[in-house]
Amino acid sequence: MNQLTTFDDLQVGARWSSPGRTLTEADLTVSCMTSSDWHPIHADQEFAKGTPIGQRIFHATFCMHVAFGIATHFPNLGNAVIAGLGFSEWKFLQAVFIGDTLHVEVDIVSKRPTSDGKRGVIERRIRVLKQTGDVVQEGVTTMLAAREGNTA
Repeated sequence: MNQLTTFDDLQVGARWSSPGRTLTEADLTVSCMTSSDWHPIHADQEFAKGTPIGQRIFHATFCMHVAFGIATHFPNLGNAVIAGLGFSEWKFLQAVFIGDTLHVEVDIVSKRPTSDGKRGVIERRIRVLKQTGDVVQEGVTTMLAAREGNTA
């Protein structure tokens, strides 16, 4: 895990790159089960063989879920993180398949203290890449963190 930092020490422009996570058949089944989306493009290999893509694809929102999980520790604010405030500009750029290995690149694009000065709002640009180096998803997430000396 990367070194613990604070909101005040965090620099706009800071960048992290995560280790990879390979997606499995079990991950695709979990994605279908938790979303209740059993569309044959996800769940039926024979159907998927007949599509232009030629194989089953992951739900884009599952990949987003994995990316947000991977990005949790970038930056590593420890227990200072209070909440995710949302995401914007999120784009699904390429399909993701069983066996693809995803990693994220996280850039700090902005930070600002809240009006009471006790917390800070941080915007991160997250790029999700697969083993080929292709960006498969990207967007901006916003989170709220306690500032040093304050509790969440």
